[in-house]
Amino acid sequence: MVTPAKGDYASVPLNAAGRKVADSWDPGKDEAAGDQCKAYGAPAVMRIPGRLHVTWQDDYTLKVETDAGTQTRLFHFNPAAAGAGGDWQGASVANWEVVAGARNQLPGAGLKVTTTRLKAGYLRKNGVPYSANAVVTEYYDRVNESNGDSWLIVKTIVEDPMYLNVPFITSTNFKRQADARGWNPTPCSAR
Repeated sequence: MVTPAKGDYASVPLNAAGRKVADSWDPGKDEAAGDQCKAYGAPAVMRIPGRLHVTWQDDYTLKVETDAGTQTRLFHFNPAAAGAGGDWQGASVANWEVVAGARNQLPGAGLKVTTTRLKAGYLRKNGVPYSANAVVTEYYDRVNESNGDSWLIVKTIVEDPMYLNVPFITSTNFKRQADARGWNPTPCSAR
């Protein structure tokens, strides 16, 4: 992955405080502090090119592993089990939603995940910040094409009044693979 240049944040609705933090980004300082995973938190990890491995950890917890940054996200269908958070992936509560009018959807295939109690990090690898008080709402939808391809579409909404003027909305697509070919867990990188 190519890290955007320092100050390259035109498409992110940063306020003055967010621009100040982004303009002072120093990857060497992050590495020295052991914070090379700042861009791999829940608000950003789905945007980093890589592969996902999705399994059930137990009857009420969906486990999503990323090979980029070797991160693990846990989506809890029992809110009481979501934990204290305070790490890069925060505390995530999930529930199934019916997606009305969606084409080629599985019945009830929409998954809504709300993540709070994060460790402050970056929306992008070039120091664009989010705070520990950010709220991440994600919508996961599976779409099956007529040719047999299956896609996971992830819409991510980050709300963070500390650094953003308005919610930051992105969409990411993942194509399902028949096997684990290409799965290559790599450590976090600050650069």
